[in-house]
Amino acid sequence: MKRLVTLVLAAGLVLSAASGAQAIEFKASGQWLMGFNAADGSLVNKTRGQDGKMKKANNEDIFSAGQRIRLQLDAIASESLSGTVFFEIGDTTWGQAKTGGALGADQTIIELKRAYIDWAVPNTELKVRMGLQGLAMPNAAGGSAVLDDDVAAVVASYQFNENVGLTLSWARPYNDNYTAGGTSHPNDKSNYLDNMDLISLAVPLKFEGIEATPWVMYGTLGQNVFRGGKSYGNDNYRNFYTTSGYGPGNGRWMTDEDDFVRRKATTSAFWAGLPVKLTLWDPLNIEFDINYGYVESQGRGWMTDSYGHDKRYSTEREGWLAKALVEYKMDWGTPGILGWYSSGDDGNPGNGSERMPSVSPCGNFTSFMGDGNWGWASSGRIYDRNLSYAGTWGVGLQVRDMSFLEDLKHTFRAVYWGGTNSPTMAKYANSPWSWGSNYEDGDIGDVEHYLTTNDGILEFNLVNSYQIYENLEVNLELGYMINFIDQDTWKRSAGGKLGEAYEKQDAYKAQLIFAYTF
Repeated sequence: MKRLVTLVLAAGLVLSAASGAQAIEFKASGQWLMGFNAADGSLVNKTRGQDGKMKKANNEDIFSAGQRIRLQLDAIASESLSGTVFFEIGDTTWGQAKTGGALGADQTIIELKRAYIDWAVPNTELKVRMGLQGLAMPNAAGGSAVLDDDVAAVVASYQFNENVGLTLSWARPYNDNYTAGGTSHPNDKSNYLDNMDLISLAVPLKFEGIEATPWVMYGTLGQNVFRGGKSYGNDNYRNFYTTSGYGPGNGRWMTDEDDFVRRKATTSAFWAGLPVKLTLWDPLNIEFDINYGYVESQGRGWMTDSYGHDKRYSTEREGWLAKALVEYKMDWGTPGILGWYSSGDDGNPGNGSERMPSVSPCGNFTSFMGDGNWGWASSGRIYDRNLSYAGTWGVGLQVRDMSFLEDLKHTFRAVYWGGTNSPTMAKYANSPWSWGSNYEDGDIGDVEHYLTTNDGILEFNLVNSYQIYENLEVNLELGYMINFIDQDTWKRSAGGKLGEAYEKQDAYKAQLIFAYTF
């Protein structure tokens, strides 16, 4: 009898669970990327230290193969309620043990990329998304130069009518990552004053042939949010976007984020933008985007130039950016012209940096310097540079989606990059190759090049995509960058005065990606 009762109860539980499950619709989507590339993304071939010895700047393999998998599961209760979880497996470099690509392939490499719920306030047009999600500031013509990344946030949107909407968001990119380093500063306490919070407001406007989304974003930065870097256990490693470091990355210039006295517990930041898209004269398409950013000074310090002269500097950072795209759609493809101009450092560290600050940008005008095309590669050396265009200008020609055979498309670009930073800034650099990344570590990801008005880079892209099946694409990308960095300018650095030198080179990549999406 007891067994019978137990079976009945178990059956009831199964039926009730099945009944509950029937109320939820599950939808799966995903992406498999398999990539193979032959590339050298470094613009520096060799470096010579003060010991007089030349060494290779980048010792990584020219050829690499890898993969990345993304899986998304949506649990949909109704049009007013759903939940989403998004996993990423990889990036996995074939043959590499730490990423799960070596023999046996037994590594924990599953990452939680996004996890959020969507719900609507009953009987209203107010929609809310909360949790880890993709958040991008409104943008046009070349992607977001301020923020486009996964972040913990709450986003509320309201549609007044078919023409006007309103979006309000609060995001927390960083918090509880600082580990006290035993220094003497009074706020040297683990997880204390190490948060960064962002509040943004956008007004999407959409009329026939015109789209515009004016937006503003206010941020607060705790005193310890970027202090110490990884050496103190602080994982907020992308600090060179929002702090006023003068180089493309900490450690390559004579200042870093911890060599000044912080005078405020919390500092403020502000951004604003106006992206506009015009299709009034279809097939003519016009896009332009104007951005402004400001981070107030966290304190002042001293930096030393290559002549041994001390210079008082400010950690304030303020700058602007304008970018545009004009293209005309034709039967065989879409030719266009693109360009941008951003403010740059004026050569006087005493009044702060004039480059526009960013949080986590994603510029995509091009696919070698930028994150265009798939924004992925089988090697971390040649993708995801989180491009903000700060301190640069550029102009380019492109022909997008050329097609002469069914299911086969081509995109070609030729773009010249110039700098808007004063050549005077080179004398505050540690080495003659400080305009780039830590090339001696083979690390060029997540770092932009610091270009003066004497420097330039000419980039070519050719992207070819063939649709094998409805869900399977093969993508061949060819890229080349010609190096016009002015070595005489960078000899003014401290290292240059002490005999350091480098040998520059052009960069190239040939990449084949098989992409299965569903």
